Amino acid sequence: MSSLDHALFGIYPYICLAVFLLGSLLRYDRDQYSWKSDSSQLLRRGTLRWGSNLFHIGVLFLFFGHTVGMLTPHFLYEPFISAGNKQLMAMVSGGIAGLAGFAGVSLLLHRRLSDERIRINSKFSDIALLVLLWIQLALGLATIPLSAEHLDGGMMMRLAEWAQRIVTFRSGAVELLAGASWIFKLHMFLGMSLFLVFPFTRLVHVWSGFGTLAYLVRPYQLVRSRRLHLPPGHEQAPQQR
Repeated sequence: MSSLDHALFGIYPYICLAVFLLGSLLRYDRDQYSWKSDSSQLLRRGTLRWGSNLFHIGVLFLFFGHTVGMLTPHFLYEPFISAGNKQLMAMVSGGIAGLAGFAGVSLLLHRRLSDERIRINSKFSDIALLVLLWIQLALGLATIPLSAEHLDGGMMMRLAEWAQRIVTFRSGAVELLAGASWIFKLHMFLGMSLFLVFPFTRLVHVWSGFGTLAYLVRPYQLVRSRRLHLPPGHEQAPQQR
């Protein structure tokens, strides 16, 4: 493995994760008014609904699919599904979700570039982020034919082991990528780069989406009446907001 491989796949992941976590925390602490998705719906709806829905459905499926598939140790699912069948399932389901996400981001990018009002009111980071996502989804779809050339699941297992060694700070992660196609490597590099730019773009609103899950375990609010004729200490029944 070259020194470039060690830099990109042995050191760069930790830089991206550090910027992702610390950058998100600092932006929330110092610049909360910018913590939003900056929707352009008021300017023109057009293809926004189709593009946004396809993009979010596809990308959310791919995010959780990659997280579970890459970070779950092989011995946990080996009794239920082989590596080859797991790769085939990932190719089919990921291909469908990837096509949906790619169609969605293409509609969003075309809308933002072709509509003059939206383009003028767009930040550089908005357009750059959509371009980065478009390339990333295209590369992800391009890995499917490569995966079809070795359906034993060997390469998938090596990529998963690389991710698991990175997050657990174990050595030998970079060596597992020996022989991997440049398409796989570029797809991985851009995926890590998304975490790097995350705190500086509208992507930070993803944290708010996860934060809404706290409402499921939120305690009841006590609503007290301000009417004077009620006796002191009288309270209405707890209500759930």
